[in-house]
Amino acid sequence: MELPIRLVAGLGNPGEKYASTRHNVGFDWLDHLAGLQRAAFALETRFRGLCTRIIQSDTDIWLLKPQTYMNVSGMSVAAICRYYKIAPEQILIVHDELDLQPGIIRLKFGGGTGGHNGLKSIVADLSSQAFWRLRIGVGHPGDRNQVVDYVLHPPRKEEAVLIDEAIDHSMQVWPLIARGDFSVAMQRLHTRQEN
Repeated sequence: MELPIRLVAGLGNPGEKYASTRHNVGFDWLDHLAGLQRAAFALETRFRGLCTRIIQSDTDIWLLKPQTYMNVSGMSVAAICRYYKIAPEQILIVHDELDLQPGIIRLKFGGGTGGHNGLKSIVADLSSQAFWRLRIGVGHPGDRNQVVDYVLHPPRKEEAVLIDEAIDHSMQVWPLIARGDFSVAMQRLHTRQEN
């Protein structure tokens, strides 16, 4: 067991026009978790984001949806971490992942940003890559020149079904993640999707 999670930040872009796009699956994941916990988000201007707090395994956990736009997500994440003295190792960033097919979710610690602008911003503002990531597969358009347009559009209906199923499955694993039982969480999350 490692340190429990104290902050979960889901990445996305604010505003109605981005609401159901591939780039906003991090927001979708957090909305799902908040719904299960009966928690409601409220705007916290000092953190430049929508926040709420839940309690899991006797630990206070902040849920954050940065309202800064994806490319400067780090501003919001760093602000709440400074205020509550949250170490990078106790952060989970939930984001869309082009390198995974829809329906696949992977948990990993540290590493590069894979060109993801939200992650780049967070690494820069935290001066650290040492945080957890929950990578939600959205697939790849096949041509890197089409990536921007691709992530700013909603997934196709059959993809959306797979993404929703993966999010549902990850909610069953969430208590393990929250308390820092990451190896068991990864085993449960990753094996189910390889069958």
